[in-house]
Amino acid sequence: MTKGYELGLVTPEGHIVPTGSLESYQQGISEIPIMCAEEEQQLARRYRDNEDLDAARELVMSHLRFVAHIARSYSGYGLPQADLIQEGNVGLMKAVKRFNPELNVRLVSFAVYWIRAEIHEYVLRNWRIVKVATTKAQRKLFFKLRSSKKRLGWFNQEEVNAVARDLGVKPQEVVEMESRLSVHDASFDLPVDGDDDSDRSFAPASYLQDHGADPTVQLEERDWAAHNSARLHSAMAGLDERSRDILAQRWLADKKKTLHELADQYQVSAERIRQLESNALKKLKGAMEA
Repeated sequence: MTKGYELGLVTPEGHIVPTGSLESYQQGISEIPIMCAEEEQQLARRYRDNEDLDAARELVMSHLRFVAHIARSYSGYGLPQADLIQEGNVGLMKAVKRFNPELNVRLVSFAVYWIRAEIHEYVLRNWRIVKVATTKAQRKLFFKLRSSKKRLGWFNQEEVNAVARDLGVKPQEVVEMESRLSVHDASFDLPVDGDDDSDRSFAPASYLQDHGADPTVQLEERDWAAHNSARLHSAMAGLDERSRDILAQRWLADKKKTLHELADQYQVSAERIRQLESNALKKLKGAMEA
């Protein structure tokens, strides 16, 4: 046994899947024989009827090479190939769990959807710091644009309209997604190893202003808040004692009371408390606007 195979997984048949490196892993899964349809259905029935985990494990192991093949088609996203394969393997396991051998369909055909779905989720989570696609339509659009672009330039209007018709979306959505695909993540601060003045000029921290830290703005906001607070206290003082208490317990207390609780306290109906509250709020509004 070679060194690359020392950290490996062993199938029930004795096939070794090394986990020491990506290269040894891919070599190991390529040596696992492909199952015939009869053997595949027999194992699927064992797992479905008896929850035989060894059968499910063997089904998964025999299809790992297909996951690696699918994951290679996503290498253009700049994400680690090992992570793409790992996410695809999660999809394969989900497919094995849901596979019905009575439908007379090969597992690989059924599993393609689940494998791609997991890889798609991983790509969308990690391709950019800010998500480029959140809705179902945007996700389809993201992968459609990535696979349909045959040149480096922007789509012309005819191409935009064709993609929009194909996916059932508006042309504006295609243009917006194309612009999202064209931008790249940028560090807000100057990179650790960037001491050049040219690097500093492109760091957003060097030209974006924090208006909240402006002393003039802060002083103005404090003065305005103090002014409004004084007017509110003056307006509250102009209300009768019961109205002030109702507003205080309904709006200013940490544990606010309900209309029914105040109705019990003042021995009136909840509707009457609502009327008093409404009239008091109107008076406050009038006093604040005067």
